[in-house]
Amino acid sequence: MLKPDPNISQSQPVIRQLNETAINQIAAGEVVERPASAIKELVENAIDAGATRIDVDYAEGGKRLIQVTDNGCGIAAEDLALAMSRHATSKIDGSDLLNIQSFGFRGEALPSLGAVGKLTLTSRTQAGSGAELQVMGGKMSPPRPAAMQPGTRATLRDLFYATPARLKFLRSDRAEAQAIADVVKRLAMAEPAIAFSLRDTATDRVVFQVQAEQGDMFSALRGRLGQIMSRDFVDNAIPVDAEREGVSLTGFAGLPTYSRGAAVAQYLFVNGRPVRDKLLLGALRGAYADFLSRDRHPAVALFVECDPTLVDVNVHPAKSEVRFREPAMVRGLIVSGLRHALAEAGHRASTTVSDAALGSFTRETPNQTRVYQMDRPRNAPGYSGLAETATMFDPQPSARIEEAPQPEAQHRPLGAARAQLHENYILSQTDNGLVIVDAHAAHERLVYEKLKAQMAETGVRAQALLIPEVISLSDGDIALLMEQNETLTQMGLSIEPFGQGAVAVQSVPALLGHVDVQRLVLDIVDELSDGGTQQSLQAQLDAILSRVACHGSVRTGRRMQAEEMNALLREMEATPHSGQCNHGRPTYVSLAMADIEKLFGRT
Repeated sequence: MLKPDPNISQSQPVIRQLNETAINQIAAGEVVERPASAIKELVENAIDAGATRIDVDYAEGGKRLIQVTDNGCGIAAEDLALAMSRHATSKIDGSDLLNIQSFGFRGEALPSLGAVGKLTLTSRTQAGSGAELQVMGGKMSPPRPAAMQPGTRATLRDLFYATPARLKFLRSDRAEAQAIADVVKRLAMAEPAIAFSLRDTATDRVVFQVQAEQGDMFSALRGRLGQIMSRDFVDNAIPVDAEREGVSLTGFAGLPTYSRGAAVAQYLFVNGRPVRDKLLLGALRGAYADFLSRDRHPAVALFVECDPTLVDVNVHPAKSEVRFREPAMVRGLIVSGLRHALAEAGHRASTTVSDAALGSFTRETPNQTRVYQMDRPRNAPGYSGLAETATMFDPQPSARIEEAPQPEAQHRPLGAARAQLHENYILSQTDNGLVIVDAHAAHERLVYEKLKAQMAETGVRAQALLIPEVISLSDGDIALLMEQNETLTQMGLSIEPFGQGAVAVQSVPALLGHVDVQRLVLDIVDELSDGGTQQSLQAQLDAILSRVACHGSVRTGRRMQAEEMNALLREMEATPHSGQCNHGRPTYVSLAMADIEKLFGRT
């Protein structure tokens, strides 16, 4: 039995009109969730006002002080009081709520902030004089003259002082400050032509500062992203520029080998508005699904631009989610646009892979005196002349040195093979350094791309087995295989039931050559069980092909001839996505000669 609610009278309820203060406090609960939300609303107002510089100050994570100053068009003195009224705005006239051209349009931010904190609004237009207005807990004081440069300064003190219960739900000052920095950085990405600064007044520390970028859209965006997402990102990202049916996709997408362990470097914008939209995030995962394992996440900064009437930005109080009129088309644009851009990157891998490789080398202690071989006395410890040298190389090393390569091969991007290390790693010489290639990972990617190409054309070519391979499986695993039997046949794998608890494999993909059929089938069963119904059909096909490719690649421990190694390098140069294996790991590491010389103190 439900107990009577003590807040509801047992007599006939009476409908009342809430007062303006209560209405604004309720609206503030939707719009102003935390200090970062307040700063977002104020900075967006500054951007809409045409500002070219925006300065944000805060103290104690924004709980005690928030101040946003801009050099925009300002507010006329006679309009200050009206600006503090709910649903009063200069951005729309109310005739067409689908054609939204600005960040803000509801006219709720300023009155909501004034209802839950102590808000002071100071503004001046280019032609008018400055004025100041104060609102404390929803109570407004008359405007008064104030001196300031053209623009607007909004100062919010003691956020949620009028609703103290809300303070209990805020996080630590440090966590709130991190949220503020994230909001400002996202808005700074969307507006590279505007200068931003973020300062913690409690410590007088500039947390973030960027100047306005010049040049065309891509060069300005590259400069801004380099300051916010790091120079490593722009060095290892490719430009994206695609369009479909009036919707455009631009920005930068990180190479698969420049992936992250969490989705912390994914910045998505719709008509310049930062969003965290499930449709866009799902499309992003789909675009990289072919290149990254499930525990890795791409780094991107992507901008979707379209006619405002094709997207509804009024579906979320904080406008962090949007709804497209044609969601399938937008998703297809993102997936195809990203995959096309990644394909154009060819065999390129991220430079951070090489940096990590160099960093793993053990360097000599700086204060240690270098002793070179020619300086050692013959009776010094650790030196026994030629006898020791002979002893060092008595064991057979797991490496083979090839003859000097043809000069033209050395000019190629991945150079010419000079040696094979530990029967897996190819050591290649280039014009300006060396390349170390993981032969198994590289060949796995090449086989995978060939299988996908054959599958897209007429199906994977099959090689019949002289004697069918009989494999024992559980009834559930056999059922899984039989459900996908037609698809597996297209992949060159012909499987038939063979009595109780077994199947017979009649053919395998011809590309694989000699393969352990039982391991191949068991891996495919694992993939079908793991994917289940959660993956799309195409995602399942790609995952199965990836498993198949692994079995057809060069195995670790196999000795390769020089011709084979060079053929692998040339094929990598001609194959898109060959810079990473099917799981997103790099297939090669490139070391410049200058970096190698630094390791030996030759600079």
